[in-house]
Amino acid sequence: MDATASALASSPKLLDQVRGKIRLKHYSLRTEQAYSDWIRRYIRFHGTRHPREMGAAEVEAFLTHLAVAGKVAASTQNQAKSALLFLYKEVLESELPWLDNVEQAKAPKRLPVVLTRIEVQALLTRLEGTHWLLGRLLYGAGLRLMECLRLRVKDVDFARKEILIRDGKGFKDRVTMLPVALVEPLRAHLERVRELHRQDLAEGFGAVYLPYALARKYPNAAREWIWQYMFPSAKRSVDPRSGETRRHHVQDQALQRAIKQAVRDADLTKPATPHTLRHSFATHLLEGGYDIRTVQELLGHSDVSTTMIYTHVLNKGGHGVASPLDGMPLKP
Repeated sequence: MDATASALASSPKLLDQVRGKIRLKHYSLRTEQAYSDWIRRYIRFHGTRHPREMGAAEVEAFLTHLAVAGKVAASTQNQAKSALLFLYKEVLESELPWLDNVEQAKAPKRLPVVLTRIEVQALLTRLEGTHWLLGRLLYGAGLRLMECLRLRVKDVDFARKEILIRDGKGFKDRVTMLPVALVEPLRAHLERVRELHRQDLAEGFGAVYLPYALARKYPNAAREWIWQYMFPSAKRSVDPRSGETRRHHVQDQALQRAIKQAVRDADLTKPATPHTLRHSFATHLLEGGYDIRTVQELLGHSDVSTTMIYTHVLNKGGHGVASPLDGMPLKP
């Protein structure tokens, strides 16, 4: 068997090792899929050579190809780099000095897109059903998209008007507010979700995905009401990792499409996305006079410098500064 055939034969085993290590570290399914895809592309780019036979030159050649020929964004190139570093450090256990010297692509520093309060209202009023509730939670509590979709029944405290975000960005928990305006709509929504859960149990289903081997520690927890997703999918599906049939949370693409259509219907001229509602939440709190440290805690930022970008948005457009043109007559 020649080297190429040998590499082809070993690639599936290698990718299985990658998936195993990713699951051991509790990375998300999306990260698993993305890393596996980049590693597969890296191997194919170099003629199916095994990564053990390659090093810094091959990694740099692949990343350069992505930037020059593929014209990918800096964030995409950095994701590919992260996948390859994970492969060499975690799977192949190669402690090579060049791993830390591979240059990081510089992402452009851009100000976030922020909607005015009137624009937010125009967007939200064009959402319907579950998307109506999700959109208001994104804006009213400053949640990231997946943080919102992954909420479980136990994470909302109606008495304290709080939402507990578990395993947010950087695997951190935090608490943010539950808008008073959403208390009753959320209660009504959960009544419908509970009836759906009862139907699933009656049909022999009703178990939900539990993270970190909690299903083994608490065998009955997956069927309990408090562990169910607040925004379950309309249909049951097969878990790609375990093969079990479950009801997962609603798809993020569905909400993204709904908000994109709402932006069109509202005739907004800004490229708003679900994350724009989080940006708007932070900016409007600062406009309302809230302390930046409070906003930082609500957003879950590790460093206040990340939150400071919203102060630049506040200054943009000449807040408190008059243009010299405004003092001149428009007509000669």
